[in-house]
Amino acid sequence: MQRHLPLAIALLVLPAAAIADTDIAAETTQARQTAGQLVQQTGAALKKELAATGPEGAIGVCRQVAPDIAGQLSRSTGSRVARVSLKVRNATLGHPDAWEQEVLAEFDRRAAAGEKPETLERAEVVTEPAGKFFRFMKAIPVQPMCLSCHGTAETIPANVAAKLATEYPRDRATGYRAGEIRGAVTVKKPLAE
Repeated sequence: MQRHLPLAIALLVLPAAAIADTDIAAETTQARQTAGQLVQQTGAALKKELAATGPEGAIGVCRQVAPDIAGQLSRSTGSRVARVSLKVRNATLGHPDAWEQEVLAEFDRRAAAGEKPETLERAEVVTEPAGKFFRFMKAIPVQPMCLSCHGTAETIPANVAAKLATEYPRDRATGYRAGEIRGAVTVKKPLAE
């Protein structure tokens, strides 16, 4: 696995000898599956709601259903599972921590350099003040169905824009085009010292 370690984060990464007891490949496989479950279940719920009530009704999926799915996955895996973004919509959820901010910025740089957003991920073991953690992130590319809520002013219907303004008065999660990185699924698992 290729590692991209920015200077600020590199200081937090444990040396290889210190992580011998942690099977990074196995942790990465599990985290990748967990991230995939969150994306798949959220996507299925979005498609169902879009078909039933349109984009205005589908806002509730991202607002309530996706965090519920992430919570269920967190409880079943013992990890913190969430969606984060540099352009947050929900002021109470989705704010990336310092490590997540760095990875999201790295994903943007890598995508700008030509890497496909759907392939972007990063996994490593880091030491933080609260202990040692396995960290994983997988980019979430903007799908065409996302544009009616996350697109440009031209792609967001007026009724959806009005509901977004009411539900998310500090919304910064618009202006995207299909294929851009909307954010990422993050998995953070505490490890025994």
